[in-house]
Amino acid sequence: MSKKVILALDQGTTSSRTIAYNSEGKPIASAQQDFEQIFPKNGWVEHNPEAIWQSQFKTIKSVLSKDISAKTVAGIGITNQRETTIVWHRETGEPIYNAIVWQDRRTATFCDELKTDGYEELIQEKTGLIIDAYFSATKLRWILHNVEGAMDLAKNGNLCFGTVDTWLIFKLTRGKVFVTDVSNASRTMLFNIHSLKWDDELLKLFDIPNTILPEVKSSSEIYGYTELFDVKIPICGIAGDQQAALFGQLCVKKGMVKNTYGTGCFLLMNTGEKPVASQNQLLTTVAWQINGKTQYALEGSVFVGGAAVQWLRDGINLIDDAKEIEALASSVTDSDNVVVVPAFTGLGAPYWDPYARGSIFGISRGTSKGHIARATLEGIALQVYDIVKAMESDSNTRIKELRVDGGASANNLLLQIQSDIFDCDVVRPTNLETTALGAAYLAGLAVGMFKSKKELRKQWEIDKTFKPNTNKEGQLKLIKLWHKAVNRSKNWLDD
Repeated sequence: MSKKVILALDQGTTSSRTIAYNSEGKPIASAQQDFEQIFPKNGWVEHNPEAIWQSQFKTIKSVLSKDISAKTVAGIGITNQRETTIVWHRETGEPIYNAIVWQDRRTATFCDELKTDGYEELIQEKTGLIIDAYFSATKLRWILHNVEGAMDLAKNGNLCFGTVDTWLIFKLTRGKVFVTDVSNASRTMLFNIHSLKWDDELLKLFDIPNTILPEVKSSSEIYGYTELFDVKIPICGIAGDQQAALFGQLCVKKGMVKNTYGTGCFLLMNTGEKPVASQNQLLTTVAWQINGKTQYALEGSVFVGGAAVQWLRDGINLIDDAKEIEALASSVTDSDNVVVVPAFTGLGAPYWDPYARGSIFGISRGTSKGHIARATLEGIALQVYDIVKAMESDSNTRIKELRVDGGASANNLLLQIQSDIFDCDVVRPTNLETTALGAAYLAGLAVGMFKSKKELRKQWEIDKTFKPNTNKEGQLKLIKLWHKAVNRSKNWLDD
């Protein structure tokens, strides 16, 4: 076995992590550091770009102090919170404003104006995205229009815009390398996913000079080197967090699907080498590009996944610890017609209803804590079901298995419910940290530490496969009740 390691930098919304992987794809050291969340106004979410960098830098140094020499690092892979937008001075590396985080809603009104002006079809056709404040374009426009002097500096080539991957590479190379990869570029709403280039028509629409944009590279190649750790280490893999998780789950063939059960749920389906335009309000995105071959994905988001369990714990004190939900939900054989719609912050794909709200239907005198707990797990699984059915419809592909990761995938009952509803296998791997693993795989392929995707598939190990039970009638009834409840939860608040 090679003594070489790959460092995966996993820069997330609330913390930064570094994990060292050996040549067998096993984690051998890790470090994590939280950083501050900034909420200047209602609906605004920011990060200090220097805090992002410092937290990530500290985790690298921490891992390199754990019996791992910088000389043994074959390469660095980066995965990151997507869409978060940073602008800085090209010469000094000083940010001109805080990072505007993907969750930030300050540009929602401008997005509404774009829709009113009829730009939805153009933007979806070019970028695969729906118009939303979630993506980088309107955030970047806001910074250029609201920070004094920013637009002039940008036009004169004095500013850099980047998503978090670009910012970290700029810092790691002391400003020598200014790049992003196709997966992150495809989340900006400025990138044409067909030509794989920044789109001049969109840049004009958003009033963004092209001098501010990074060079777009593949997801697995040597972009440059960092010399911050006494030796030259290649930086050689980049992917946005959900695309990295898809790769870490080795969903490398058309039709393969993964779901990450986190605070929300993120589903991606590999659609092969052609982008599939969604008719069901899903996003079309670049999955990755390796050796000149680009693969695409369909993506759908559930806003509230594991957060529904947190609400049972913190909101109504039904449980004291999130781990208790499985035992409580298992105390009953079914939910006795109780349906929980966890639309606490509206409904995501395929409904996209920001005015929907959480609801519980079907309560009777016989309803117990166990019924509500089980119905909550069913509510998470049924939201995932709706997105996968939309993906199947868009791609004309029936899924054969669902690969799962994320914190809530440790819940066996949730995954059994998911398998029953889908009537297909739900597969949980031994390594649930698939986002960082995906970044490590992309970097390792670029420097030859991993020889091929085929070799990587041999490393992927199953922890447990959940097989569907045969009660079709019960599942169909549950799905019917769910859709009835969703329809009654929609548009609860007046818009």
